[in-house]
Order: sequence, then structure tokens, then C-alpha cells
Amino acid sequence: MNYRRVVVSNVNGISTVVEDGQPTRLNLSQHTPGFASGFVWSTEPKPILSSSTTDPTLAKSSFLPAVGGTSLLLLTLPPDSVYADPSYDPVAAGAEAAESSPGLAELFERDNPGMHTTPTVDYDVVIEGEVWLELSEGEVHLTAGDVVVQHGTRHAWRNKGDKPATVLAVLIGAQDRAPAEDEDHRS
Repeated sequence: MNYRRVVVSNVNGISTVVEDGQPTRLNLSQHTPGFASGFVWSTEPKPILSSSTTDPTLAKSSFLPAVGGTSLLLLTLPPDSVYADPSYDPVAAGAEAAESSPGLAELFERDNPGMHTTPTVDYDVVIEGEVWLELSEGEVHLTAGDVVVQHGTRHAWRNKGDKPATVLAVLIGAQDRAPAEDEDHRS
């Protein structure tokens, strides 16, 4: 997977490239052939413009942002046939995911592989290929260029095709809504 991160900033009042290369926290899965994830960037809840070239992802112990913070992730999803292959080892893949995607991997449901809920508002953009967004009720077929806005929803990404698919995800840390707000939306 060829992910490229270009970071630009103002240095001494001049806009310039301060970094150009692969994201530092890139995982090419050994136990799930074709799966790749990149923790591309993150911001704190009240970001400050800076000329710093320090990669903020290196100091993060979790892919999940604090309330008001952001995480930028790139995911390449192999076809679902990879998971159905008899050589696929879900235990080894799960251990690898826990190490390479801290904070996020722990949210995956044991009884429903792939399903998870994050305390975030997500902007998900299908960059390449096609995926199916599985929800508690139904699924949505998405192709390159489609954008999904999620509000802390339980979901899973499925690739029912025969080619890898890539999704760009911006996670914005959010507070859980009040139960009374749920009632207001049902009326």
C-alpha cells in the first residue's frame, strides 16, 4: 500500500513542505493479507497553528481522539474472501490489530467480527474500490467518491468485491448524547 503524507507549514512566515513520505504509523498486516492502516495525523481538542515538524501520532497511545480532537486514518480493506480463507487466523490477526490500532481495536465486538462503535463523529470517504457499510439495520453499498458521515454508529466495513478498497476516515472525538436527545429525535 502506497500511502504518502505531505505536511506543509509556515516556517519563518513562508509556507513550505516540512515532510514528504509515508506516515510514521503505517501497518501492513502480516496476518490479514491486503489489510493496511495508516494513522496519518491527529490534533488536540484546541489545535494551535505551529511550524513544528513533530509527528503528533508518535505520542498517541490511542487512535481515538479526545473530545474535540481529531484522528486521520487511511484503511485499505482486502476482499472478504481473505477472512474466509482456511489459512486465515483470526486470533493472530486480532493480536496484531490490538498492537497496531490501539484504542480502536479494543472496540471490535467478539461475537460480530468487524462490528464496532466509536465515540466519534466520522467523515469517511471511499477513495478507491467499493465497500459495504454494515449497520445494525441494513447496509449501504459505497463506491469511490462516496462520503459517509457517522454519528457514533455501530458499524463494520465489508469488502464484498474482489479488489482492495481504500477508505479515508476523519474521526472527531465527541461526547455521548444525552438520553433525552434520543427521545427528541424519535418524535
